[in-house]
Amino acid sequence: INAEYGSEVFSPILMSEAEANQSIVISSDHAAVALRTELIAHLESKGYTVTDLGPPTATDRVDYPDSASDLCKRVVAGEFAKGIVLCGTGIGISIAANKVEGVRCALCHDHYTAVMCRQHNDANVLAMGARVIGSEVAKDIVDVFLSVEFEGGRHAGRVEKIHAIEKGC
Repeated sequence: INAEYGSEVFSPILMSEAEANQSIVISSDHAAVALRTELIAHLESKGYTVTDLGPPTATDRVDYPDSASDLCKRVVAGEFAKGIVLCGTGIGISIAANKVEGVRCALCHDHYTAVMCRQHNDANVLAMGARVIGSEVAKDIVDVFLSVEFEGGRHAGRVEKIHAIEKGC
């Protein structure tokens, strides 16, 4: 996978197939039920085991802070390595997700942001907006998010600074 931005070419480090073949947890509010359903089918077709925490239908009203909180607590507890949260724009659910200590949720809208959130920020939760991106772009973002590895190095210190902020330091 290569993402070109400006004159630089980024070649992400990919995880082994064994590492990538993990259980994934996904949730949404009522605005993103259709996209969540498409992403679950996409993930299952690639061999992932998907735990769905979202509402069964779009008429089952669910507030995005509740969806984010439930999923993020399970990621932080180590039940899942990564999670995916969805709402109408992705904004509200990403804000809520980032309130859970230990979560590094990235709102992604294209291939490049998905690469960078993993390589540089070690994001463990992906947020997207069902009303602002199409399902094929969302599938590409998910594939990138689940396959790109954290680069570490100079970025590890920055991630540690994020953890320090969470601790009030």
